[in-house]
Amino acid sequence: MIEITFLGTVSGIPSKQRNHPAIALEYLGEERDVLLFDCGEGTQLQLMKSGISFMKIDKIFITHWHADHFAGLISLIQTMNLEKRTKELRIFAPEAEKFVSDIVDLGYFGMRFPVTAINVPFEGEEISLINETKDYQVFSIPVYHTVPAVAYCFKEKDRWSIDVKKLKELGLRRGVWLKKLKKYGAAEYKGKEVKIEQVAISKPGLKVVYSGDTRPCENVLKISQDSDLLIHDGTFLEESAKGHADVKQAARIAKKANVKQLILTHISRRYKDARELEEEAKKVFENTKVAYDFMKVKLKG
Repeated sequence: MIEITFLGTVSGIPSKQRNHPAIALEYLGEERDVLLFDCGEGTQLQLMKSGISFMKIDKIFITHWHADHFAGLISLIQTMNLEKRTKELRIFAPEAEKFVSDIVDLGYFGMRFPVTAINVPFEGEEISLINETKDYQVFSIPVYHTVPAVAYCFKEKDRWSIDVKKLKELGLRRGVWLKKLKKYGAAEYKGKEVKIEQVAISKPGLKVVYSGDTRPCENVLKISQDSDLLIHDGTFLEESAKGHADVKQAARIAKKANVKQLILTHISRRYKDARELEEEAKKVFENTKVAYDFMKVKLKG
């Protein structure tokens, strides 16, 4: 299961209702992983209010180096240090090495834990695999903004579900050997080799895409294909030339990419009531919502 918490949903300047951009993605597999996408000013306080422990965050993915998307790193890293963190923190971003070292060196600090910067490609049209665990992969692709920027894709690995009917047909019984079968793709049962495709059904893993700040572009369409959730820049009601998308443009991407759900974020503070934005987007793509701070979304495979 995946649980997503929108910690900040505003564009540029914060308001009383909306904090700077940040999204926490909790992956509830065998172990609980907490990934943070963007880290605007005030993110650590938003994490505290949401009940998510910032000390559990081991990976942060920054879409681009505009302050509303990264300024919260300064205070978050320093608080982790004060809380005597020892575990490595990895920060993925375009030009990560250039900016992360400056943030870590800011002020008089003796760092107790390593902070590793991982550069993410920000030019071209290729989807890049940037992180992998036994349960999921994280991909990135360049997007169209005013500075180097990327979109991210969280993809749960496909899983095998044992089919009881198939077991019976082959005269097999449940047992410890099935754990080996799931782990290695093949296992021995009473002297016979059994392959996983003989007794199991493949279930596609969940897929979540976060566009970051971008105008509509083919790269977002490419990485979003068939995703369970697309979180897209929906800064404006009408088209703008400022490196952002309007709500209908984002909705068209969702429709073309055949996504299941679209959530618009990075909302300009000029809009006091998000219903107008949602209504316009729904004219193009019905299953659309506008994010608000502390909104939670659960996805089950």
